[in-house]
Amino acid sequence: MSSTPIAHSLLEPARDALARPLHDLRISVIDRCNFRCPYCMPEDQYAHDHVFLAKDQRLRFEEIERLARAFVSLGVRKLRLTGGEPLLRRELPVLVRTLAQIPGVEDLALTTNGVLLPRVAQALREAGLKRLTVSLDSLDPDTFRHLSGGRGEVAEVLAGIAAAEQAGFTHLKLNCVVMRGMNDMQIPDLVAHYRGSGHILRFIEYMDVGTLNGWRSDMVVPSAELIARISAHWPLKSLERNYGGEVAQRYAFEDGAGEIGFISSVSQPFCGDCSRARLSADGKLYTCLFAQTGFDLREVLRAGASDEGLRALIAARWAQRVDRYSEQRAELRERSRNGKVEMYVMGG
Repeated sequence: MSSTPIAHSLLEPARDALARPLHDLRISVIDRCNFRCPYCMPEDQYAHDHVFLAKDQRLRFEEIERLARAFVSLGVRKLRLTGGEPLLRRELPVLVRTLAQIPGVEDLALTTNGVLLPRVAQALREAGLKRLTVSLDSLDPDTFRHLSGGRGEVAEVLAGIAAAEQAGFTHLKLNCVVMRGMNDMQIPDLVAHYRGSGHILRFIEYMDVGTLNGWRSDMVVPSAELIARISAHWPLKSLERNYGGEVAQRYAFEDGAGEIGFISSVSQPFCGDCSRARLSADGKLYTCLFAQTGFDLREVLRAGASDEGLRALIAARWAQRVDRYSEQRAELRERSRNGKVEMYVMGG
């Protein structure tokens, strides 16, 4: 049975065993996706008949709200909705409106592949969504088609970006996962296209998330290499981080044409101040993107736990957190080869 929500301002923020605060929560609303990107849900591993969560196995909106309130009471100030592809979840603006009204939430964002934005961008904006991140791995139609597992067209994503702009999302983040030999040589095209647009391109090193994406270290393009390539065309200058725990290194074009970012989990791990927790669509709490196990909050939620009980369970789990996978990749990779949770399960 639910009880009166806890006043967020009266409680000390939760900290883990390494004194890292709990500040960001990524909420996966669905494990399904309409793409089959090779770095997340490769087509040869997730065929058309792959069995995803049934409706009753996913958290209901009211359950997500209760858990979000518990996390906010422990210090979370940023919520991000993810998937799978979150726009596949029906009535998503209803959830957005609910989450946007939670006292203490300072930022509410969503990550999407963009193809469904034309039908829902305006509703999301009106419901209180503050920011959008769109995945865009290439502007070349053939490359994009390959990197979506043959299920997406870049024109659809560009139409989604246009719909988001029309709805009032004027400063999008555009994420590009860079894979050597696949799309790395097309990075200048992306930069040239979006310089001066007001949007922020972010280049993400190909990561060994999960066990099925065929990760090889020689396919990683280190951010330092990309920075050098881009600077050769358009000189860059580094910027200070916006806040502690920010994952992207920020750079600005020296000519004033905007900002770009680099997420360097492989070459320059940032575990030391990681403040992110992840809640999967079936209600499991993961304390690291490279986790091997999660903590089942859905079970205790549906068993009748009070708000105070949920808060205590989450705080206790976070207090035990010692995750530093990216900093310990060399020693942990072999040990976790067959056990890491796939990215689409926990929401990236």
